[in-house]
Amino acid sequence: MSQLSAWDHPEPLALDTAPLPEYGTGSLADLLPTLAAGMGVPGMTATIGELTAADRVCVFLIDGLGWEQLRAHPDEAPFLTSLLGSSRGGTGRPLTAGYPATTATSLASVGTGLPPGLHGLPGYTVRDPGTGALMNQLRWQPYTEPRAWQPYPTVFQRAHEAGVHAAQVSSPAFAQTPLTKVALSGGSFHGRLSGEDRMDLAAAQLAAGDRALVYTYYSELDGAGHRYGIASDTWRGQLMYVDRLVQRLAEQLPPRSALYVTADHGMVDIPFDEQHRIDFDEDWELRAGVALLGGEGRARHVYAVPGAANDVLTVWREVLGGQFWVASRDEAIEAGWFGRPGECDERVYPRIGDVIAAAHDDVLIIASEREPKESALVGNHGSMTPAEQLVPLLEVRS
Repeated sequence: MSQLSAWDHPEPLALDTAPLPEYGTGSLADLLPTLAAGMGVPGMTATIGELTAADRVCVFLIDGLGWEQLRAHPDEAPFLTSLLGSSRGGTGRPLTAGYPATTATSLASVGTGLPPGLHGLPGYTVRDPGTGALMNQLRWQPYTEPRAWQPYPTVFQRAHEAGVHAAQVSSPAFAQTPLTKVALSGGSFHGRLSGEDRMDLAAAQLAAGDRALVYTYYSELDGAGHRYGIASDTWRGQLMYVDRLVQRLAEQLPPRSALYVTADHGMVDIPFDEQHRIDFDEDWELRAGVALLGGEGRARHVYAVPGAANDVLTVWREVLGGQFWVASRDEAIEAGWFGRPGECDERVYPRIGDVIAAAHDDVLIIASEREPKESALVGNHGSMTPAEQLVPLLEVRS
């Protein structure tokens, strides 16, 4: 049950206090278009004004490496820490991930160069308007045709068509996944199991063309944070390993190259008690009028039964409004949660919840019966707080 009674709810958080992603000037969706524009790819615009063009560019995305977490661990990451001042073109500032700050959404934003309201992956799980069922956009379950779900070309595809050598270097497990197809395809895919092999091959792919756009990825830091928390020795050990990987790649850059190290989101550890983990499956107030619960603990999409959307919004604001920013679909779109204000494709609109709840405090809305695995995670992310939303854009040039 939620901890506040019906007559003791705090004043709801004003929606204009939510720290919005910097769509159009400094979000993950702006990164590849800016880099591709610097290589002369038609149709691409350099919207991150602080970056300088390079002929060969590698983006190394480290899953879960938030800006605040990196700054808090200089001893574990001495090489990355030495690069903090290089972030975002030498301004020493981070990028914003976009909302929600979650892997499927962020990877689609990176690869397509579009915000969630346009590319159409606006959460961990969202309602498929065609079936009425929840779809997990990370695991792509239940399956739906990838190109129907996300029809826009990726920046890699556009770069390849423009004669740029485009390549992805990642785990072989991601070679044929639907998420890779809609977010990161274009050019060639190279699967390597070890992090060291990925770094070596990414450097080789950079050197394979006079103009090159290379993407490489590492996921285990995020996994350690989810399972054990960012305060754990396991997470710190992964950060130490990641630091060595980045240095290994940086030391192999061919001439006229720029390496950008970024992430898809940060992370926060949430205590295991009823005050910090509100269980939807045991809370009759939150369940009333709700047909589907989507998203994840810190970034919920709530789909109401027909005719109940306004009532659900009212109740969720009353129960959670002091701990979450709670908005209607239209309010969130107009405020600029999923793109610049009002930016949302018609096909994406019904995928977004009737009500959206984004965590402000260190709190989760779990669902212990419907989502037992997700409800047991130590580290979590998804919302617009700096710990989740801010990601580095560290730079090394040769």
